[in-house]
Amino acid sequence: MENKKQPLSSRQYLVPFVLITSLFFMWGFARAILDVLNKHFQNELDITITQSALIQVTTYLGYFLMAIPAGLFINRLGYRRGVVMGLLLFGVGSLLFIPCSSAGTFYAYLAALFVIGCGLVFLETSANPYVTELGPAETATSRLNFSQSFNGVGSMFATLGVGSFLFRSGGESGNVVIPYTVMGALVLVIAIVFSRVQLPEIKHADDADSANGSGNLRRLWHNGWFVFGLSALLCYEIAEISINSYFVNFVTGMGWMDDRMASMLITAALATFMVGRFIGSWIMRHVAAERLLLFCALGTVVCVALVFLDLGRLSMVALLCNYLFESIMFPTIFALALRGLGGLTKSASSILMMTPVGGCGFLLMGFIADTTGNMTLPFIIPLAGFSVVLVYIWRFCCRKDERK
Repeated sequence: MENKKQPLSSRQYLVPFVLITSLFFMWGFARAILDVLNKHFQNELDITITQSALIQVTTYLGYFLMAIPAGLFINRLGYRRGVVMGLLLFGVGSLLFIPCSSAGTFYAYLAALFVIGCGLVFLETSANPYVTELGPAETATSRLNFSQSFNGVGSMFATLGVGSFLFRSGGESGNVVIPYTVMGALVLVIAIVFSRVQLPEIKHADDADSANGSGNLRRLWHNGWFVFGLSALLCYEIAEISINSYFVNFVTGMGWMDDRMASMLITAALATFMVGRFIGSWIMRHVAAERLLLFCALGTVVCVALVFLDLGRLSMVALLCNYLFESIMFPTIFALALRGLGGLTKSASSILMMTPVGGCGFLLMGFIADTTGNMTLPFIIPLAGFSVVLVYIWRFCCRKDERK
């Protein structure tokens, strides 16, 4: 159990903590736009769900290919430069939507989204582990959950604002270039700010021993519990991103509502997600993070099973409840996987940030929906993913009990 008397962050790290936490809003916004972009491109470019899934595949392929290079960059040059590099790539990728519009092809947009994905992995590889170290070790998991809550705020604003802009009443559609241009300009301004501020680098006693990048990777791959945590995080990402990406298609395909109402409903779901993280961060000040994660993992398996069974409106309620249970999963698994790694933290973080490639699981969900015509059958994918998370945290809790 974490000590509730410990502060969330140390006073000496308060300013860096606030600055880094603000970044969580930015990438939450960028990733959530994809969830309405799928349906927008289906409507505007007359493509299938499977084809639109390339939006997720391309963006999260950037995570997979750039995660280790980002880790090596941050290991060598520090967290602040990693943040600035991420913001620059993020901003440039967003502004590339302007020439992509002139090109008039779906694949041009995919190239811009790949650049954005490369930028986001630099941001997340820097910010996630950095937040865990800006204060007492006892509150690391709670601190990361608090910062990740602003990821949910960004996601909610994206689906509400951009969704309302793209899916207007009367069947009209907004120009997708406009929100990306505004976002790109704002991100580049933030990059300038971060290039001017000083962020303290956190030192570990074994940093000198962990200076060899390839040696770090070998040591991590021989750490069984890190590999298990990595697998659980990948399965979580497959489940969470696939559900978000499929959400609008699912609720409209079931005949429950139109595109505009669906974008509002997913905003409500993401608001539930955001609230869940704030509540989870507070609960973890009193309850061990792994115990709360075990309860939430069980909740996600039950909720997705109810969706898979196609129980009408009960399935829709279960889908919304799933957002509450899954809300703490990423930061909690991430922090548990990094626990006790010391000087290996930056290298371990880069490997963990390869896991958003699990968003490619939406491609399989789209393929199942397109080929079978069954809108609930694709939920077998996230059901399997959350089941792996449940097994991981159950074994983690058993292992901790055995060591007492």
